[in-house]
Amino acid sequence: MISWLTPTHSKRVLFFVFADGISSVLTLYIAYLLRFNFDIPEGFLDRFWFIAVIIIGLKAISIAIFKNYTIVWRFFGFDDMRGLFWAHFATYAIFTLLFVMFPLEFNPFPRSVIVIDFFLSFFMLGTIRFLKRLILESSGRSDASITSIIVGASSQSGILIKSLLQGEYYPLALFTVLEKNHNMAGLSIHGVPVYKFSQLKEFLEKHPAQVAILEGSLPADDLKYIYDMLGNTTIKHIRRSVVLGGSTAIIEPLCVEDLLARHPKDLDADIIGAFIKDKIVLITGAGGSIGSEIALQCHYFGASKLILVDHSEYNLYQISEQLPSAIANLSNIIDEESFSLLLKTHTPDIVIHAAAYKHVPLCEANISAAVLNNIQGSRNVIDCAIAHGVPKIVIISTDKAVRPTNVMGATKRIVELYAQNVDSKKSEIVAVRFGNVLGSSGSVIPKFKAQIEAGGPITLTHPDITRYFMLIGEACQLVLQAAAIARGGELFILDMGEPIKIIDLARTMIRLYAKTPIAIETIGLRAGEKLYEELLIDESEQKTRFESIMIAGSSLHPIDQLNHHIDALLETNNPIASLVQIVPEFTPQG
Repeated sequence: MISWLTPTHSKRVLFFVFADGISSVLTLYIAYLLRFNFDIPEGFLDRFWFIAVIIIGLKAISIAIFKNYTIVWRFFGFDDMRGLFWAHFATYAIFTLLFVMFPLEFNPFPRSVIVIDFFLSFFMLGTIRFLKRLILESSGRSDASITSIIVGASSQSGILIKSLLQGEYYPLALFTVLEKNHNMAGLSIHGVPVYKFSQLKEFLEKHPAQVAILEGSLPADDLKYIYDMLGNTTIKHIRRSVVLGGSTAIIEPLCVEDLLARHPKDLDADIIGAFIKDKIVLITGAGGSIGSEIALQCHYFGASKLILVDHSEYNLYQISEQLPSAIANLSNIIDEESFSLLLKTHTPDIVIHAAAYKHVPLCEANISAAVLNNIQGSRNVIDCAIAHGVPKIVIISTDKAVRPTNVMGATKRIVELYAQNVDSKKSEIVAVRFGNVLGSSGSVIPKFKAQIEAGGPITLTHPDITRYFMLIGEACQLVLQAAAIARGGELFILDMGEPIKIIDLARTMIRLYAKTPIAIETIGLRAGEKLYEELLIDESEQKTRFESIMIAGSSLHPIDQLNHHIDALLETNNPIASLVQIVPEFTPQG
């Protein structure tokens, strides 16, 4: 296309100003003709150009003030037409005022021409603006080069369609997914026809589209179902919509987190808020994936003071940059004296213990460090918090603590046992167990993304390996919610949904992110790695009033005996045997 013909904002404004000027001259002359029954008496046109210039000038200023020169032709709607009306009203009201104030400057001029020209001009200028949209909708064509379909209807579908018509994606049709919206089928929204999702394949056979845009508020289960269905169609790319401020929609790439997210329906912000608001909260491991998200959530829910504890300078710096009002304490929970002083200084209402070594192979290769940090460090946190009368102590655990096959899981199981059996005195101690969180530093998803960006291959330890997943924000909110309803001594378990095969996850990520074919290679299970994870030790769990939170059965273990065994574990040269002695269900690999 010739460069000077390429549409730009300035060219669009100049065109409208010029077209409005020509139209205004024409409608004014027609108004004269209509006023005098097409026989204008001599002398009445003497002031015609003077009057025309004033009306054109006033009209241009008024239309600019009402932002009618910034419209996009392919979507001129009711709001824009209303703005055009008020621009005309302002123009002719000011002109009438000028005529009344300076009648001699306008004579001879018939006053009824003002009313006639008002309606003629409004009609003609509105028609010009509607013209291109009418042509596009009647031909089914658009300036946008990418044909698309919208999957999922909602109250915001109109906003989404309007935004698409102003952008690069031209919507051919909208498909309803939820049954409550099926009655919309057969109708249209802003000229875009609506169909049921069951009609998708038939439609795409006749009208191939390049992109599918999924309505952003669809549940994860529906997103996954739609994603799988689109795999057998002509659709090449899948995007999702996000409505901003209730008036504009943006289009983003669909990410794997969207497909795996569970979005628990029983998250209760009021309960979490009442638990956290105006409390002093200390978080260990505050620079890690879980700890930093919990810190952000506590800040959001109104904690009066946050004490962030971490032994990683970089991680602590990162979270303290996001929470500049928090107290950043660079220390190690192994140092019991230092941690005790910290509690004495700040007297927290809640201690959330998220610090731990969590990487399974590293813990297998560094057993003594894992035992010292995960067990002794946790014991220090719990003992010091009890000694200083902290009202609520929250321990973050993991599904790897269930029938553990690795050192990390065994150490976390010992911490669970300690939390359940220690004399808590005035403190309420609760442990919360959950699986993998999406986006955490140890998650397989960042690793797969990096491998895809590098051109592959994706390395998989076993074709049958499965894991539970939950969004990190949702997991942390459920942790706080479980802590809020705890009365002390509970081991809460978060419902992580159905486990996901990692090979299916790898294939999904390849489809979403890869620009070229990516191979998947099986490299064998790593030391201590399970094929599948569990969340329960037995069937003795109890339900709470929230479906996403359950309570595991209590595990009694005399605390004096447990302390003796932990002390022996810290001194032994054979830590595996000592771990098995404390956790008989621990089955070390290799």
